[in-house]
Amino acid sequence: MNDTWDPSTPGLLALPSGRLVRGRGLRDPLPPGQPPTFALYLQGRQPPCVEWESHWVRWPDFRLPTDRADARAAYRNAWRRAADERVEVACTGGRGRTGTALACLAILDGVPAGEAVAYVRAHYSSHAVETPWQRRYVERFRA
Repeated sequence: MNDTWDPSTPGLLALPSGRLVRGRGLRDPLPPGQPPTFALYLQGRQPPCVEWESHWVRWPDFRLPTDRADARAAYRNAWRRAADERVEVACTGGRGRTGTALACLAILDGVPAGEAVAYVRAHYSSHAVETPWQRRYVERFRA
């Protein structure tokens, strides 16, 4: 099955391999177009139910994932699925936690850890990865 995003979809991060992952803020309305086939939600509280398959990583705002092993497994799953599915990564605002997770996906895709935050800021949002500890988390993340 190859059911990836249309390249004109808002909020897409194109990874070096060509995988496309949509980042967004859950406080914003669902963007027009196709819904995700899988979503990774990064929230302190359980996100609302959706019609597509999803995984919730418990992650308080402005902090880090409460279970780092679960987060790492979730990134790997999202990265694998992005090869042929529409994968969305989202937190409340779509910047800090979403940007941090997208930077980890970029590392899984081959971007060096020390360059992943800059990559996501250049290709997704200049406001991605909001806190110093989120930046350190990305720099220490290993594929």
